[in-house]
Amino acid sequence: MPHEPSAHATQPHEPPSNPLPSGFRWGVSTSAYQIEGATTEDGRGRSVWDTFAERPGAVRDGHTARTACDHYHRWREDVALLAGLGVDAYRFSVAWPRVQPGGRGPANAAGLDFYDRLTDALLTAGVEPFPTLYHWDLPQELEDAGGWLSRDTASRFADYAALVADRLGDRVRDWITLNEPFVHMAFGYALGVHAPGRALLLDALPAAHHQLLGHGLASAALRERGGRVHIANNCTPVTPASDTPADREAADAYDTLHNRLFNDPVINGSYPDLSAYGAGDDLRGALRDGDLDLIGGTPPAGLGINYYNPTRVRAAPAGADLPFEDVPIDGVPHTAFGWPVVPEGLRDLLLGLRERYGDHLPPLTVTENGCSYDDRHGMEDTERIDYLAGHVGAVADAVGRGVDVRGYFTWTLLDNFEWAEGYHQRFGLVHVDHETQKRTPRASYAWYRDLIAAHRDPAHRDPARP
Repeated sequence: MPHEPSAHATQPHEPPSNPLPSGFRWGVSTSAYQIEGATTEDGRGRSVWDTFAERPGAVRDGHTARTACDHYHRWREDVALLAGLGVDAYRFSVAWPRVQPGGRGPANAAGLDFYDRLTDALLTAGVEPFPTLYHWDLPQELEDAGGWLSRDTASRFADYAALVADRLGDRVRDWITLNEPFVHMAFGYALGVHAPGRALLLDALPAAHHQLLGHGLASAALRERGGRVHIANNCTPVTPASDTPADREAADAYDTLHNRLFNDPVINGSYPDLSAYGAGDDLRGALRDGDLDLIGGTPPAGLGINYYNPTRVRAAPAGADLPFEDVPIDGVPHTAFGWPVVPEGLRDLLLGLRERYGDHLPPLTVTENGCSYDDRHGMEDTERIDYLAGHVGAVADAVGRGVDVRGYFTWTLLDNFEWAEGYHQRFGLVHVDHETQKRTPRASYAWYRDLIAAHRDPAHRDPARP
């Protein structure tokens, strides 16, 4: 990693070649801003995404998440859908501005009450709560004070984590601190295509460090309250467009920025060499003595892996802002988002992580994996089923080769507000009519339900399904 991917093509609906271990955790993931709605109710504060979505042209067709999937009011219906799936766990996120409207100070009781009710309902339904504390919805007041470019935001995040753990920690065993800090830094602070909409390019690097510092500080608070701490990183296997030294150097540079910048400090307690970006190891002055001990001094209980597709790059032209440029991956299917469908990339990624980090690699959980397709086939969404079957098979293959993967969470339960794409991309196992909020399970919902049931009782496995 970077490396050349296998040419193996996964057959549609092909069962995993290796059985997954007993105790393997099956789940589904969502995020608060994408499904909750109710952005002005019960004392919730304003988030960077509320502000960003009001910018003309920032979100496709001017869509907003003011209602989203109305999960804030329809959570009982959604918990019933989870129970119907038979998942072991539900990865949801807590909205920071719902708990601390301005990002600091005492908790908003009504906000914590909502997650308290949700947690109890999940447990009653036999579903383990697996909350993520930060999924990109920074309170706007903190952004106004510098956001993740400010070191103080890391401290505020730890305070917020402690408030949530004080309320839910008697029932929650596992916590995820951050979701995809690379994507948040790159899209939100470097390129400006996500909230908060800053286009700083490499001057966004302090946002990487301060997120990781926030992870470290919050981890200590969660462990003090008996929690097991995870972080969910978006990872991609990187390949060069050719075997030339320049393209290989470009692939190494991209791998460093996307993968190693966020995995190395958590696993090894050190940052990778950033000289390809003209940046020293202090991340533009953000790194201070003792920070890496806070970030990586105590290994996480687990590393979450969000995988959607591999990346191919080549050397950028002289004078470019970055040392790489993206190269399309041809010859494979693509989702409605235009992302290449390469299930074996997930297997190669998991194997590559084990090769890179060896015995230091924490247990892995695939915390997001899913696809967007339109409904041209109605609810019989065979493309989504094929996608999921291929990727579950890739996980099973990696496990069969000795990688310690403890669970798989598909993205996502419901068609949701898909960030800058608004409501145009549909990732859900359940179709949502965003006018009426009617939920209709797709065929992939039934497929995933049956997959989970078959894993628990192989004697009832349908040979046509994994």
